[in-house]
Amino acid sequence: MRLDDIDPSGNINDQGAGGGSFSGGGGMGGLVLGLLPLLFGRKLGCGTLLILGALAFFMFSSGGINLASGPATQVGNGASESGANKSCDTDSELFACRVFTLAESSWTDIFAQAGARYQPAKLEFYQGGGQSGCGAAQAAMGPFYCPADQGIYLDTTFFQQLDQMTGGNGNDFAYAYVIAHEMGHHIQNITGTADQVRQAQARVSRAEGNALQVRMELQADCYAGVWAARNAERIEPGDIEEGMRAANAIGDDTLMKQAGRAPVESMFTHGTSQQRMAALQQGLKSGDPNSCDFFRGVL
Repeated sequence: MRLDDIDPSGNINDQGAGGGSFSGGGGMGGLVLGLLPLLFGRKLGCGTLLILGALAFFMFSSGGINLASGPATQVGNGASESGANKSCDTDSELFACRVFTLAESSWTDIFAQAGARYQPAKLEFYQGGGQSGCGAAQAAMGPFYCPADQGIYLDTTFFQQLDQMTGGNGNDFAYAYVIAHEMGHHIQNITGTADQVRQAQARVSRAEGNALQVRMELQADCYAGVWAARNAERIEPGDIEEGMRAANAIGDDTLMKQAGRAPVESMFTHGTSQQRMAALQQGLKSGDPNSCDFFRGVL
């Protein structure tokens, strides 16, 4: 994907190497520790670490477009508050910064066309561990979106894990898909869809709540496809195939099979590989966020 002409935005920060740790209570780290035994059992050997990383990257993200607005969180000019770390200063970070900036620009235009004002997200890098408005950030969790501070949190070592899972090397569009998906969750947050889903989940069974979460994730995949379609002139040969391989690799059924477990639909929270690929393709074909209404007749 051609992004060399993009200057990163100012809504980016680098926490550096942090000391975030899992703890009980409301943080996302505690949530992943509680969910993993349900999905994989207690025999979690080293061979499943990459699978866990990829699964977790979609487990912590909070569907036409309502275009409601919420408070924006602004970050400085690319340096951390202490001034000790500089964002976008590695090849991986710079690529992520450019994807994020392009996504911000694309969604600003989409909202403007609908007569609404886009509320910015922020991109937060960390290495190993860090902190978010939703609790501790850990590399094993993979990229995630925190609705509390409207932040996309990323340890770029996840890109290496994604390469290993997809059999790729330098899957730039796959990396972009990851970030664009998390941006999709930001859109759900500022349009009110995420709140509606959380309220609905509080009234139904776990299995029904999981089914609603699947719709959330598929809509974020579709939004990622919309972003790519809006920037079709930047897509290079092989990019779409990279994105599809990534979507296939992180389907619930595929991850459960690779972990030695039989897929159980009632436990799916992100959709099957086929569903994820179809959702991404839907956004790519339409270029229209209103085509991503996975909640019609549900909410």
